[in-house]
Order: sequence, then structure tokens, then C-alpha cells
Amino acid sequence: MSSYPTRQFRRTALAPGILGAIVLLAGLALLNTSAFVWIEFPAAILALIVCVYAWQARQWWWLLPLGAIAVLWNPVLPITLHADKLWLILQYLGAIVFIVAGILIKVPNPEDRNRRSGAPGAQKRR
Repeated sequence: MSSYPTRQFRRTALAPGILGAIVLLAGLALLNTSAFVWIEFPAAILALIVCVYAWQARQWWWLLPLGAIAVLWNPVLPITLHADKLWLILQYLGAIVFIVAGILIKVPNPEDRNRRSGAPGAQKRR
């Protein structure tokens, strides 16, 4: 048992959010090549993973931008945008959405030892 207090929430979407941002920023180098499919797969999968965490946190408003990322970077049915500058802007916007969602999506911590409740053992020991 740790003497440090536990947090009231967990940021479960932070790791996949940061990974998604890294993937999209790395994808800037492969933007107009056939190897861009290697960016589309992890970007779409990580967007869906963060969607699951947003659903668990009951922050449903994140499903719209993350779902848009999953659809735009979908490698199975790709959406081709012929404007290179638009894809460049979308890569940066997608990375920002991943980072902000990872920071703001919080799931309540069920193991919060600091929570006051009427349950036995919830009081501090002396």
C-alpha cells in the first residue's frame, strides 16, 4: 500500500492520444507516397481506441472529431482529397484533436482511496 493519495480519475486516453499525434505528425513525411497507408492504419485504430475511452468517460462530444479521424484516415475505404494543403492542415488538426482528447478525457478511478463514503474501512486509520 502506498502512502501517496490516489487520484480521483485516470487519463486512460492519454497514451493512445499521444501515439496518435505522433503517428499523424510522422505521416507528414509520407503524405504523397504509397507508404501513407502505414499511417492510415494506426491513425484510424488509435482514433477508435480513444473513442472507446471517451464513451467510458461519458464524454460523447469527443466521438464526433475522433470518428471523423477514423473515417478520413480509413485505409479500407480511403477518402482521397486532391488538395495537398488540405491534407497537411488535416494532419495537424488531427494531431491537436488527439492530444487535447487525451488530456481532457478522464475516467473516474474506482480505486480512489481518498473518496469519503459510508463503506466500512473508508475512514482513515490513525
